[in-house]
Amino acid sequence: MMTNLFSTFDPSTGLFSLNWLSSLVLLLFIPLMFWFFPNRYIIFFYKIIKILSCELNLLMSSKSIGSSLLFCSLFIFILLNNFLGLFPYIFTSSSHLVFTMTLAFPLWLTFILFGFLYNTNHMFCHLVPMGTPTILMPFMVCIETISNLIRPGSLAVRLTANMIAGHLLMTLLGNSSINSGVYINMIMLIQIMLMMFESAVCMIQSYVFTVLSTLYYSEVS
Repeated sequence: MMTNLFSTFDPSTGLFSLNWLSSLVLLLFIPLMFWFFPNRYIIFFYKIIKILSCELNLLMSSKSIGSSLLFCSLFIFILLNNFLGLFPYIFTSSSHLVFTMTLAFPLWLTFILFGFLYNTNHMFCHLVPMGTPTILMPFMVCIETISNLIRPGSLAVRLTANMIAGHLLMTLLGNSSINSGVYINMIMLIQIMLMMFESAVCMIQSYVFTVLSTLYYSEVS
């Protein structure tokens, strides 16, 4: 039976469908002792979070522990979902706009409301860059307003498109390896290299999403 290439991303819509809970499936396999007793993995994990927190504090004008914790948690959550999607028979949540918009839109809306409530003059000043000629000011206000409105969409689409692209390549190679014959060894090597590349993409896209969200926050704070 012929199926659509994008059918691998179709979520199950049954009454008892739990595929959106795949974001938490990794927590079921991590023993409770892992979180409370230091080991080399948890120490390495803490070092990564500490480095990320220092970088995010450099981007934020107000170095708040709560803000840094929020964005580090966002990075870990997206990274976890991206990596889980590389495993077979696990639903890839981050390849759907419903998932990514659920992350991007509330963040963007919160930043906008916070900026207009507490830094109103600062928000209006951002609509007209410094040194703009008087005749171009109305156009710059329109352009800056549109760029602010499309921010959640660009965040969501960027993450979704990158996740879909890698999974489509792996799906195409997997389907072609069935009837590849003598070329199966070469295709398997390409699959391994592509898997390593996708692992890097998972980390990079999580970092990009977090850094852009931090920059949007720093503009209104």
